[in-house]
Amino acid sequence: MIRKALLLLCMLLPGITFSQIEGMVIDNETNEPIIGVKITSTAGEKTISDDHGRFFLKSTVFPVALTISMPTYVTDTIVLSNATSITIRLKVEVRSIESVVVTASRRSQKVEEVPISMEIIKPALISNKGITDLEKAVDQSPGVYAMDGQVSIRGGGGYSYGAGSRVLLLWNGIPMLSPDIGDAKWNSIPMENASQIEILKGASSVLYGSGALNGIISLNEREPDKKGSFNATIQSGVYCDPKRESLKWWTKNPTFHSFDVYYGKMKNRFGYTFSANGFTSDGFRKGEVEDRARLSGSFLFKPSKIENLKAGVFYNLQYQYVGAFILWESDSLGYIAQGGMDPKASSSTISYQKAIRANVDPYLKYVDKWNNKHELKTRYYLVTTGDLTNIYASSKAELYYANYQFQRQFKNKTNLIVGTTLSSNQIISTVFGNHSSINSGTYAQYELKLKKLEVTIGGRFEYFKLDEQESDSKYTIGKTTFPVYPVIRTGLHYKLANYTHLRASFGQGIRFPSVAERFAATSTGGVVIFPNPDVRPETGWAAEIGMKQIVKIGDWKGMIDVAGFINQYDNMMEYTFGIYNPDSVTLTPSNLTDWVGFKSKNAEKARITGVEFSFNSQGKIGDIEIISLLGYTYMNPISLNTNPEYISMFSDTSRNLLKYRFKHLAKADIEVNYKNFSIGFSSRYNSYMWNIDKVFEEDLDPTANELFVLPGLKEYRLSHQVGSLVFDARIAYTLKKKLRIGLIMNNVFNAEYVSRPADLQPPRTVIFQLQYKFNG
Repeated sequence: MIRKALLLLCMLLPGITFSQIEGMVIDNETNEPIIGVKITSTAGEKTISDDHGRFFLKSTVFPVALTISMPTYVTDTIVLSNATSITIRLKVEVRSIESVVVTASRRSQKVEEVPISMEIIKPALISNKGITDLEKAVDQSPGVYAMDGQVSIRGGGGYSYGAGSRVLLLWNGIPMLSPDIGDAKWNSIPMENASQIEILKGASSVLYGSGALNGIISLNEREPDKKGSFNATIQSGVYCDPKRESLKWWTKNPTFHSFDVYYGKMKNRFGYTFSANGFTSDGFRKGEVEDRARLSGSFLFKPSKIENLKAGVFYNLQYQYVGAFILWESDSLGYIAQGGMDPKASSSTISYQKAIRANVDPYLKYVDKWNNKHELKTRYYLVTTGDLTNIYASSKAELYYANYQFQRQFKNKTNLIVGTTLSSNQIISTVFGNHSSINSGTYAQYELKLKKLEVTIGGRFEYFKLDEQESDSKYTIGKTTFPVYPVIRTGLHYKLANYTHLRASFGQGIRFPSVAERFAATSTGGVVIFPNPDVRPETGWAAEIGMKQIVKIGDWKGMIDVAGFINQYDNMMEYTFGIYNPDSVTLTPSNLTDWVGFKSKNAEKARITGVEFSFNSQGKIGDIEIISLLGYTYMNPISLNTNPEYISMFSDTSRNLLKYRFKHLAKADIEVNYKNFSIGFSSRYNSYMWNIDKVFEEDLDPTANELFVLPGLKEYRLSHQVGSLVFDARIAYTLKKKLRIGLIMNNVFNAEYVSRPADLQPPRTVIFQLQYKFNG
């Protein structure tokens, strides 16, 4: 019987014929091939366009309808009566709030489909506001706060004297935290070469590893096109006089100036970009000068002999000279450094540094004949810190990094991502000592789409070892200890209606101590930092539920986002004040002050709960274009540490709020364009910072002469027990769609405010700006 059935099947098979449809998908304006376009037939066959925009599809039935879809392009449908070769031209969607992002899942997807909270900052907002470094740019985003070089998302980070970061910075999908201090060098990131800024909120260690405990800030370079693109910006600004006369140290108002330029073009199979940036500032704080110059760009090549291969390299080199201001002289002299202006004096808290930040990022991307995507990304990253005579005087830190990723999209709408990462740090330092570390990870993520529901689940094994110490990543189950630490993430996205999206997510994270947190031994003014080689990694998890609602009026679209979140952290590293004499030293009244200071310790356990609302919009209502970025975040950042000795170090022991956190954050930016005119307004609000380190307010030696680390801070905080509210404004006029002339005023009402204790922010600034843009 079986033999007869097989014979019948063999007789029928020749009668079934498959006809192949060949095609190419290109951009209607640039004629560039579009990669990753989904082509679906009414017969149920599916495929995606390759690295050259081509696709192949078999069909047994004609006529057949093909649906061609790609984020940011208008979906098209064509009907074919027979197998043929076709060219499909897709039109770009009218400027839309529905942006495409890549950070959340290491692949392209619409922002409303991401199962975790995410914000996007467009390049236009950065340039139109005259922002000159990334730290100030991300401070515009809802739920994000920048504090003296350290960024916190939804209260996940406090102030740690510049060492370590719970927020991971990515450039082209590769971490950009310095190998020695573990911080982000915000002013070295070439924003002029970036397509957009993506801010991912919550623990994200599964795909990106250590450092993504509190979230991710990600930028990707612009892709060149055949038409070519040129942008240039020149601006000059001046710091106005502060309201309080005692703060003014200058006779001539300090100024700052900057320029940046970008050009990119694709010619046949070769493409390149080039950008340059320069910045110089007198500084609104005395001695806090800054001069920097940067060159960056990329080269890419698509060889004709190897189908679907793309090879390229990105480079970035910055030189800088800066004056670093740490502590104020007093609340009346808030723009003058404590201890005088001579950096060689032991009491001075100002220093002058020369430094280099450089990275080179070779990469390969390949789509095989089964439409599997392969990516190999590598990086060499150099960070130096020096003095006026030697650019390597304090530290030379090098990072070597490689990541291989495999992506497979199945016909049943599932997506699999698997990857492995290896990095090595080499550090030579007079402050931290000489150290080396190795960090590796293997990760996988599976995404399943079931009609309106999308499910994401992923996991990672992380390994970290510093010098010859025991592995920091060890994980114990019962009596068995493993050398790798596991983290997981899950996410749900449900499309309730065409413009309504629900989401839920859970993610774990881990952060290993930086070399600075373990081995820094230094002092500045009255603050002494002690090393602690035994500090352990901190871990945490984040969960949220949320909804995105898209509203549309004509060509104008808005996106409302509401989310409830909870973040919990264990073994949080925190610089803790105390007496840290070694066992070999006996304390006496004469040497006590030598051993009083701060040390990084696993002192804190914390939980942060809250809700967040944001509203982003873009598009035209009639002849008026409206672009907005609005948000409000409520947080309840509480300490779960019940140790009375630890709580006694809070400036307000009646509250168990975490130090250096706020309960309320609000951000708003609105730009209105009419014909050639543009006007914009923005505001930033944070509530009062109730808790800081108590030592900063107290007299360290009440039995003798007064000795304050930060003179006048307690009185200043008592007289400023309100939040900070700052307004900015801008106007501009555009000539012939190419030249934009702008006037920007930041801190319009000349508010006096601090980002952290004793860190007074700039008075009113006025900026004159010229932007020139040319395409084709």
